[in-house]
Amino acid sequence: MPEDLVPMIWQALGDDRVTTKEAAARLEKALHYRCPDDLARTFSRLRREGLVKGEISFEDGGWIWWADAECRAHVKQ
Repeated sequence: MPEDLVPMIWQALGDDRVTTKEAAARLEKALHYRCPDDLARTFSRLRREGLVKGEISFEDGGWIWWADAECRAHVKQ
């Protein structure tokens, strides 16, 4: 994933905590492009890199994703 897409992902997530399905819908609306790969896998990679945060929500039946100030301050070397 190109680095310039990460800020777009942050913008699509906003300050909300959203499900994978909601994140996909927001990204499709923002980018006018449907991600062809598994978004949860992509978000998991970004989570390991500190660019987004995520946790399993039993209440929502899947992963919840968000980007906070710590994520947005992260600079890839």
